Amino acid sequence: MADKTSDSDQLVVIKKYANRRLYNTSTSSYVTLDYLCQMVKDDIDFVVIDAKDNDITRSVLTQIIVEEEAKGENLLPLSFLRQLIGFYGDNVQRMLLPHYLEYSIDAFAKNQEEIQNYMQDTFGNMFPFGQLEQMGKQNVAMFEQAMRMFTPFDGRGDAHPTKPASASSDEEGAAVQTLQQQLDALQAQINKMSAGEK
Repeated sequence: MADKTSDSDQLVVIKKYANRRLYNTSTSSYVTLDYLCQMVKDDIDFVVIDAKDNDITRSVLTQIIVEEEAKGENLLPLSFLRQLIGFYGDNVQRMLLPHYLEYSIDAFAKNQEEIQNYMQDTFGNMFPFGQLEQMGKQNVAMFEQAMRMFTPFDGRGDAHPTKPASASSDEEGAAVQTLQQQLDALQAQINKMSAGEK
């Protein structure tokens, strides 16, 4: 893990010598690309300077991406890499694309953080067996309610009650009889249509 400096706002200076070794001036130690990769992940800001005091941070960060891709991380799809290479040399794209990519990755990171916070708030540190079971029960109840809307009769041929419990059994019987007659009429029409097609 990369060591944090005492002043988190201080920019860490990494010097790259002619022998290609990287030197962290804050910790007075030689570091590797893996170390710089961890610094990025730990949100420690740094700049890389070569022996002629040129800022080579961009090329070093690109080298870290190449190293990570070589390890099999493969975050960058081939089609994206090809399109990105195609944009080099196009002055219009050179002005617009960096801002678009920066905005897109910021939006992606923000969405990921919101999703992680939601999952943490919802499920905590344990796998949510109880919550999933409750959600399953709610889904089954909703499904059963939806099915009752489409099938007014249960397996015994009785209608599900659609009137308040205080309604008289005579009214319920009349409603059931009316529904039964309508169903019989529909079935007769279906049979008649089926016979006509044959």
